[in-house]
Amino acid sequence: MGLYFATLIAVLFMFQITHSNEPEKTTVPWYESLPAVAMDYKVHIDPGKEDCYFQYVNPGATFYVSFQVLRGGDGMAGFAVRHPNGQIVHPYQWRPNSDYQDVGSAGGYYSVCIDNQFSRFAAKLVNLYLTVIRYDQWDKFTKEVEDLNLSVENFTSSIKNVERNINEMLQYQHHSRGREARDYNLLIDNNKYVQNWSLAQIIVIAATTVLQVYFVRKLFDIKDGRRGRI
Repeated sequence: MGLYFATLIAVLFMFQITHSNEPEKTTVPWYESLPAVAMDYKVHIDPGKEDCYFQYVNPGATFYVSFQVLRGGDGMAGFAVRHPNGQIVHPYQWRPNSDYQDVGSAGGYYSVCIDNQFSRFAAKLVNLYLTVIRYDQWDKFTKEVEDLNLSVENFTSSIKNVERNINEMLQYQHHSRGREARDYNLLIDNNKYVQNWSLAQIIVIAATTVLQVYFVRKLFDIKDGRRGRI
């Protein structure tokens, strides 16, 4: 395993060297040209509001996005994804969590919107996870390495499979962390609810007891008075 990772680091280092002589592209931000991008956000949505976020996806890349409500109100929110051509590929649904994936995208800026308009009083804390994977970059990498007279076709294929499996594992870990955070926040809310309700019941019982004792003592009070003559 150590030899495998050492070889992988060496190959990636050579890949970086081959790209160091290329002219820098200034048409798009540097992070939009990376082979893989993964982002994890925790977003606060005010009641009655809608927030939209935009993510650039390279042509031919795989785009994946998921959301999960961690805290607030009924634990649900609206979620929609709009394609760069303007079409809504994932319509709005009032759910606690949802996801969308586009394999072999045509490219462009995707719009991801989280809607909390149905909740007029409760804000929501939402976990938003996005990934953009460009598997075609590995094929380009294979050609560049072959120019160096290195036969690593099987090795590159293995790297692609490892990259795909790692991406799936990251998605699964993201969902697991989201469920854990949601359960933890639900546990805290339930604990506060039980404490407040118990305190209110104790106050009511104590007040009722005091009132009962007061009225029972009033029944046995004897007022001094003079009796009139018949």
